[in-house]
Amino acid sequence: MNHLSCQLTTNMVLNYPNKTQRAMSRKMNEFNFTLKFGLTSTPLEAGAYIERLGREGCDDALIGVGQSGRIALQFTRAAENAFDAILNAVKDVKRAIPDAKLIEATPDLVGLSDIAEILGYSRQYIRKLMLNNRASFPAPIHEGKAALWHLSKVLTWLQQDNRYSIDEPLLQVARATMQLNIAKETVELDERSYRQVIDLLDNPPAPNDALRRAMRTHRSAGL
Repeated sequence: MNHLSCQLTTNMVLNYPNKTQRAMSRKMNEFNFTLKFGLTSTPLEAGAYIERLGREGCDDALIGVGQSGRIALQFTRAAENAFDAILNAVKDVKRAIPDAKLIEATPDLVGLSDIAEILGYSRQYIRKLMLNNRASFPAPIHEGKAALWHLSKVLTWLQQDNRYSIDEPLLQVARATMQLNIAKETVELDERSYRQVIDLLDNPPAPNDALRRAMRTHRSAGL
């Protein structure tokens, strides 16, 4: 499911010494994720973006500039953990294109078909799994003709009690992209509104602590 129509129609591997290759000797994990940005200034030619991004360390990404005003980067980045990999990738992009505005980090929001494709099962199997476990299956963040879940919630549920073996780098990436996307939106709330909303939730965190965590993530990514 394409939650952002940023088409990867101009995919090119950057011709610079690859970060993943340089990090292999340090026994780091590889994490696969996509960052989608909006461009507020007049778009440049694809080659100009590739050159800038290569100089700033995005030598481990495929770049897509198929839609005007959008750019997407598919990373395979080596790091000690997924959160560091994703935050550092955002920082690299922001150095190369200072006016780029992060729209979405993926994989995060997924439908049943996405979950099935990621895990290698049929959609019918995932749907049956959900229907047979309604009481415990994670609640979607959007219900409708096409329901949406946070991938990390579904993966964590599947992993509970060792029912399914989930790839650890994938689980780390899903958790990190969820945190980044939530932090990006949370900072739009003023503290007074946040306090009023958070009091309505089940098992809410302390308002100040939750807002501070979101702000820290937002600042760490340089958003």
